[in-house]
Amino acid sequence: MIDLAGLRVLVTGGSRGIGAACCRFFAESGAAVCVHFRARESSAVSVLQGLQSSSSEPHFKVAANLAEPGEVESLFESVETAWGRLDCLVNNAGIWVENPLKELSAKRLEETWAINERAVFLCASRSIPLLEQSNDGNIVNISSTAGQRGEARYSPYAASKGAVISATKSWSTELAPRIRVNAVAPGWVDTELCDTAFAEGGREAIAETIPLQRVASPEDIAGPVVFLASPLARHITGEVLNVNGGSVLAG
Repeated sequence: MIDLAGLRVLVTGGSRGIGAACCRFFAESGAAVCVHFRARESSAVSVLQGLQSSSSEPHFKVAANLAEPGEVESLFESVETAWGRLDCLVNNAGIWVENPLKELSAKRLEETWAINERAVFLCASRSIPLLEQSNDGNIVNISSTAGQRGEARYSPYAASKGAVISATKSWSTELAPRIRVNAVAPGWVDTELCDTAFAEGGREAIAETIPLQRVASPEDIAGPVVFLASPLARHITGEVLNVNGGSVLAG
């Protein structure tokens, strides 16, 4: 039912986890995909090789450290050169680093905010001229349940994801009617980011706290992302779609 043929999509952090699943789902729906990555080129190559070539436009990859404004600019210059326009930006790149308040590290605070908040703003801002060339330009931001309820020992992460929710709502009215802006707020997801938390029985213990009794797969998050980017969601903007198995009832 979801046909994205002819659409051009940029997924930040597309070389692994949720981002890689989003790249696959968009490609399977007919879209052309730009796989952004920071350092793991081999992973980006693997994702790119696994994408179906149903789009008339080529899939491609771009390396950029989104903590550096100049590299954000270079990323979008590459997209503009390849496609001339953009239909969807998925702001997915993010980090999850422990930073207890009593031991607050300015370096870790800056690292978290540079990727999880500042880069989201810079990517969204730079995407506007390209999205305005689309008939249904849209941005999908990846937030988190931590941005809704907070998270002990990870308050910079939680605050950055809360900022993403506030930005989503702000931009949805600011950029209307030409560009839609929505967010997806996952709970626990089976990605490399959570390996430490899932070790030594942690995964099973976490699953017991989730009403649906399982940890989400990256594909569980990618599906809602593709839906929000599709014409099926053309009258949805400013929405935060919770995908957490019922663990946080914030909607």
